[in-house]
Amino acid sequence: MSAAPPHVLIIGAGTGGLCLAHGLRRAGISVAVYERHRDRAEGLLGYRVGIGPTGSRALRECLPPELFATFLATCARPPHYFNVVTQGLRQTASFALRPSTDPVRTEHSVARMVLRQVLLTGLEDVVHFDKTFTRYEQRDDGTVTAHFADGTSATGDLLVAADGTHSAVRRQYLPHALTSDAGTINIATRIPLTPHTSGLIPQRVQQGISLIFGVGGMMGVLHVMEFKWDAERAIKPGVGEPDAALLRDWPGLAHDTTTDNINLIIWSAANRFPADIMERRGEDLVQVALDLTSNWHPYLRELLAHADPASALPIKVSTSEPVPPWKSSTVTMLGDAIHTMTPGRGVGANTALRDARLLCAQLSRATAGDKTLLQAVADYEAVMAPYGFARVAESLNRSGTSGDDRMYRPVVGRLALLGARGYFGVTSRVPRLRRRFVDDFHTYEGDRD
Repeated sequence: MSAAPPHVLIIGAGTGGLCLAHGLRRAGISVAVYERHRDRAEGLLGYRVGIGPTGSRALRECLPPELFATFLATCARPPHYFNVVTQGLRQTASFALRPSTDPVRTEHSVARMVLRQVLLTGLEDVVHFDKTFTRYEQRDDGTVTAHFADGTSATGDLLVAADGTHSAVRRQYLPHALTSDAGTINIATRIPLTPHTSGLIPQRVQQGISLIFGVGGMMGVLHVMEFKWDAERAIKPGVGEPDAALLRDWPGLAHDTTTDNINLIIWSAANRFPADIMERRGEDLVQVALDLTSNWHPYLRELLAHADPASALPIKVSTSEPVPPWKSSTVTMLGDAIHTMTPGRGVGANTALRDARLLCAQLSRATAGDKTLLQAVADYEAVMAPYGFARVAESLNRSGTSGDDRMYRPVVGRLALLGARGYFGVTSRVPRLRRRFVDDFHTYEGDRD
């Protein structure tokens, strides 16, 4: 005998929270999402996120079929190569990536804001904007009430924290669950893709994801994002009719300003940056990036000089500290709200989507009467916490992610740099090692669920 469907409150309209909302709706479970941003156009900038098999599987299972097809149509051109280059644009290694027609078992290049617009589609009556969460109350009747800064509140049977690294829900629920400074800082920039800026980039770099190993511990990553629409939101010539029809009917295209661009992100140990770096914005922040890359190739520096100042963003990299198991209740968490990870492994968004898929499946079983709501939450957390914190550790241990990495040390840093370049050079030239590297790129360890 089925139980009465619960009403689920989700705090935060990010990738994981919105994927969960879609999945719950498809399962016939009542859901409401509360987002602190004022409208669907505010919030994330259009930087790249890689959606691998884990994320694609979750999106396919949680989204309505037509919306999953829209997600695929809105992805940028997939990378054909993974490159490693020096700060002088000399190629150290290049790996040809596998083409794939499987919509799940492949790597999708996605702009964060475009993905946000896709996931907001069809949830217009579910997502409530301009709602800053302040606290919750768990009541004797088993319900939980969320309170917001505007004086309003909402009551449901389960509260899901999907409000990111600085989660206000987590601070109240698990005050001992802390995030720490990884010791590195990124400056992310977005450069309009024009004939001039395109001409500054070697062809293999244009066609792939390129990791820049610079001397002195200054790192970078460059990726060209090309979409199926132009700057006027017209569908480009050559786009197949099925994708063109989906894009013409997709309301999200009118809300997003993302167009073809070059993502160029630099990072290093935090002590390399000005003390007030997190307050810098616009042209001032772009100038900091230029100052830090004074020994980079003139073409890379010219790209930075052409960056959209409004897009420049400083990012202090954080990582979660593992916590022992906690007693499950009518409050739970997903994504960065519980397991913030560095970008070292590139699986943060995929892990949040995996959480959403798993929690949706458990709540569906509770609704079907297979288990209680609290047991469903406990079963979700018993699986989520181990793999989530495993991804945290893996990401932190990747070279260059932690500010303590020897890459950033004055003397041994040069040896570490030579070692890293040598590793990629040898790996790209030995067929067995090259195949293993490409296999790992297409199927992250964290994707094998």
